[in-house]
Amino acid sequence: MIGMVRMVALVLALCAVLPGRGAAEPVPDGGFGAFLQALAVRARAQGVREDTIHAVIDTLTYDPSVVWHDRRQPGGAPGSGASFAAYRRSHLDAGRIARGRAIFAGSRALIAATEARYGVPGPVVLAIWGHETGYGGFTGTFDLPRALASLAYEGRRRHLFSEEFIALLKMIDRGVPRTRLRGSWAGAFGNPQFLPSVYLRVAQDADGDGLADIWTSRADTLASIANYFRDAGWRPGEPWGIAVSVPAGFDRTALATRLVSPRCPQVFTRHSRWRTMAEWRAAGIVPARGTWPDDTTFATLFEPDGPGRGAWLLTGNYRVILDYNCSNFYALSVGLLADEIGH
Repeated sequence: MIGMVRMVALVLALCAVLPGRGAAEPVPDGGFGAFLQALAVRARAQGVREDTIHAVIDTLTYDPSVVWHDRRQPGGAPGSGASFAAYRRSHLDAGRIARGRAIFAGSRALIAATEARYGVPGPVVLAIWGHETGYGGFTGTFDLPRALASLAYEGRRRHLFSEEFIALLKMIDRGVPRTRLRGSWAGAFGNPQFLPSVYLRVAQDADGDGLADIWTSRADTLASIANYFRDAGWRPGEPWGIAVSVPAGFDRTALATRLVSPRCPQVFTRHSRWRTMAEWRAAGIVPARGTWPDDTTFATLFEPDGPGRGAWLLTGNYRVILDYNCSNFYALSVGLLADEIGH
C-alpha cells in the first residue's frame, strides 16, 4: 500500500452482528473516515483531481450490507455442488433466448459492424449481455463508491477493492456522471457488469458521443463486450466449442490434464488434455450435430455432469469466455445461449 500502512493499521477486526441478518459482520465503521483519507492519498498520487476526490469521499458512509454479501460467497469453484443440467435450465430459458434473437434480428447492421471491427461473433456478445443483466433488465442498485470503499475497508480483499475504488474515481474524472454509478454490491455495473478497472481498459465509445456509455447505449455496450473478448485473445473464425457424443467404453484415464492453472485451478482441472479435432475424431468422438471445426483446431473434452450426461469439445475461445467469468457452468451456458441466438 502506497503511504498508508500506518493509517490502515488503525482498522481493527472486531466482531459485530448485522441486525436482521444473523451473520457475523467483523468490521465496525469507527476507522472508516481515516481509511478514506488513505485512499485519497493514493488517488492523488495516481492523478485523480482534488475536486473529484472530495466530491466522492466527503459523502461516503460505511455500508455493512455489502460486507454481508461478500462473506456469503462460496469458497469453492463457481457452479460446484450442483448439476449443469439444472443450471442450464435456469440460464437458457425461453425468454432469454427469444429476447436475444429479437435484438440480433433488430440490430443486424450494428452487430455486423461490431463483428467486423472486433472479430467477435454478435451472438457471443449478446449472450454475455443476456447472462449478465438480462439485456439491461437489471444492472444493480448499490451506490458503487460506497460499496467499493466499504469492501476495501473490511479488508478480506483490500487490494482488489481499493484499486477498483480508485479506478472509479478515474472514471468520474473522465466524465462519467456520479449518478450513473450504481451497480452490484461487488462493484460491477452497466449492461456488461464491468468493474471500474475493466471499464477504463476496454469500454468503447462506438456511437461517438464522447462517452463510453455501457448503461444506455446499445452500440457502446456491444462494442465494449467485443473489445473485452478481443483483448482477452478471441480467435476469429474459431467456434467456442461443439457438443459431441462419446462412444461407450471410452477410456478417459489417459486424458487427465497435468497442467495446473494459476487462475481458477478447480475450473480448468475438469477439462481433459488438449487434442486436435482430428485426434478426437480418430478416438471415436463424433459431433452431436453439425460439422467439425478445422482438423488442426485444439480442444479439450469436458463432461460437466459426468460420462453419459452431455459432452463438449472446447476450444481456446471457450477460455476467453472463462476470462469474463471463471465458471465452467457460466462459460458453457454463454456458448450455448450464443448458439441459440445465432441459430
